[in-house]
Amino acid sequence: MIIIGELINASRKTVASAIEAQDAQAIKTLARDQFEAGAQFIDVNAGVFLDKEREYLGWVVRMVQSEVKAPCCIDSPDPKAIEEALNVHQGIAMVNSISLEKQRHDMILPLVAGTDLKVVALCMSDQGMPQTCDERLSIADRLINDLVKANIKLENIFVDLLVQPIGVKNTFGLEFLKSVKEIMTRYPGAHTVCGLSNISFGLPERKLLNQTFMIMALTQGLDAAVINPLDKRMMACIVSSEALMGKDNFCQNYLRAYRNNRLL
Repeated sequence: MIIIGELINASRKTVASAIEAQDAQAIKTLARDQFEAGAQFIDVNAGVFLDKEREYLGWVVRMVQSEVKAPCCIDSPDPKAIEEALNVHQGIAMVNSISLEKQRHDMILPLVAGTDLKVVALCMSDQGMPQTCDERLSIADRLINDLVKANIKLENIFVDLLVQPIGVKNTFGLEFLKSVKEIMTRYPGAHTVCGLSNISFGLPERKLLNQTFMIMALTQGLDAAVINPLDKRMMACIVSSEALMGKDNFCQNYLRAYRNNRLL
């Protein structure tokens, strides 16, 4: 499971304050904590700042990579901010994201074409958010084909099939799970990713729902997620599920987690 640490996001008030104050140590600590907890990518987002986002996003990338040897998942609604952050990023970043929204699609595709960048393909179009499995697959098929034609390797594509709250519609969880299975079957080598906590939005005991949904998604083939790696129970759910599903040779990861007191 590829873990993308979600905590350096300016939508969180403490993070926004740290970015605005240029509090390098606060950002570095969040990067270090997530990396040591198992995150392979560190998500960076400064989207709330609008006029200063491009400046701040590059600064956050530099602070993260001065602290940990991990690539960033560069997360922004502004393609120009992504481009500027890529200019200071060391190594192979993940770009979050390209979609079928025409303006975004046409700006992001030339930016990633022919590179080794990891690319999140977000199942969103100018018609809005898909609700059914078929709607998701229609968008995903077009995005994957566009990216492959632009010389992006299939293994560098992370399809975000959009988790939506079950509190809004009770079929949203099932439709997402069906979509994951279909993509992983149709496109061997590609990845599926999501912001999993959206599933529980507006409901009580969100952690319980998130953890349960993670296990369900893993059984359908989900292999990457934007989550809080400091949630020990969530991380324990992942490592134990992978052991039970035969994805952990000789249970090495499970045993390592046990020795490190991470199966709480």
